[in-house]
Order: sequence, then structure tokens, then C-alpha cells
Amino acid sequence: MTETITRQYLSDIVYKELGISKVESSRFIDDIFEFVTLQLEKKNKVKIANFGSFNIRHKNERIGRNPKTKEQKVISSRTVVTFKPSKILKNKINKNLDVGQDS
Repeated sequence: MTETITRQYLSDIVYKELGISKVESSRFIDDIFEFVTLQLEKKNKVKIANFGSFNIRHKNERIGRNPKTKEQKVISSRTVVTFKPSKILKNKINKNLDVGQDS
């Protein structure tokens, strides 16, 4: 079973590991996410070593199709956040999947 990692969960980990108050640990986590959000709003790339990079990408307007009805519709242009995991993160996630698989 997979677990969902929430802000509260991260705050609890910081509280337990660093021994700071729950209010301070919650503020710490909120400040990190706020900083990342502000940088992305400024269209800056956010790179976290050994984890990955968040980037802003503009998508142009295009024609899409509803797979059920086959009806075509215009999908408006928009800005999206992309995430590219680091090689280290990819390797950690995939290390157990490689065992017993044919190449």
C-alpha cells in the first residue's frame, strides 16, 4: 500500500528530527513551498540536488479530441510546471525493478 506524503507529514518529520516546535516545523515546510512557488511564478528554474528540477513551460493553443465522443475542441494556451527527476532519483526508484527483468 502506498502512503500519501502531505505537508503535515513533512512537518511532523522535521519536528521529530530537528526537535523544533510543531509551529516552527510547519512554518519551515510552508516557507520552502512558498519559496519554490515564488521562483516558479518568476519563471525561474528550481533545481534540487539529487532530486530533480521544476521548470515552467508554455503550451500553445491546440486542437484536442474527446476520446469518448471524438468531438474536437480547442485547448487554450497555458503555462504548466514540469518536473524532471535527477539521475540519482531515477536510479533509486528503479533499482529494485531491474532485478529479474530481461534487457
